[in-house]
Amino acid sequence: MKTIHHPAATRGNQNHGWLKANHSFSFANFYDPHKMNFGALRVLNDDTIAAGMGFETHPHNNMEIITIPLKGDLEHKDNMGYSEVIKEGDIQVLSAGTGIEHSEYNKNTDKPINLLQLWVFPKKKGINPRYDQLSLRNLKKEDEFYQILSPNADDQGVWIHQNAWLHMGDFTNDKEHIYHLKDKSNGVYIFVIEGGALVDSKKLQKRDALGVWKTESVTIETENKSKILLIEVPMEF
Repeated sequence: MKTIHHPAATRGNQNHGWLKANHSFSFANFYDPHKMNFGALRVLNDDTIAAGMGFETHPHNNMEIITIPLKGDLEHKDNMGYSEVIKEGDIQVLSAGTGIEHSEYNKNTDKPINLLQLWVFPKKKGINPRYDQLSLRNLKKEDEFYQILSPNADDQGVWIHQNAWLHMGDFTNDKEHIYHLKDKSNGVYIFVIEGGALVDSKKLQKRDALGVWKTESVTIETENKSKILLIEVPMEF
């Protein structure tokens, strides 16, 4: 087993007033040659957007973009004709493919929104752009990891054009979990949203992360009142 530890304090951070951004990997004005990606996971941004503010229309291409609002609601508009609100407890996927343009704004005028946005390299370039959105409320299971994304359109959760899986866990009790990788050539990036966990003798606290690969499974000891995101992606692509 190989591991890489990314404490929350080592993330890049930028404060634009209306936007407070934390970058797990090199992004925008944050550059660290040792933190370019974890396998096919290129971006993991932890953004807080002020009330009524957001990103004006901008382009993307050949990237799988996943957005998970943690607190608050995000208004999305794109040139494919979608005008949607991604609510707290939802997950959204944009397969940018040959190219899309979209805007993202805090729907709420009285409070900030906090969201996670992931960018994953696709397994094939030049695909037709697509949009998908789903509420996670019906998938949620207390005290165990539940799947929220996969490579398969007929599987649980949303899907993307990559051999990747996302699992979320909401834990009310201290418990040991064994996560079996779907593909043994993949790695898994364990990101603690709230609370804490012990993974491979590494103590992880809020917003800490640990990347694990060259293993078929990983044991995660979760703490009470923890929320954890597992991001399984190809290490070579």
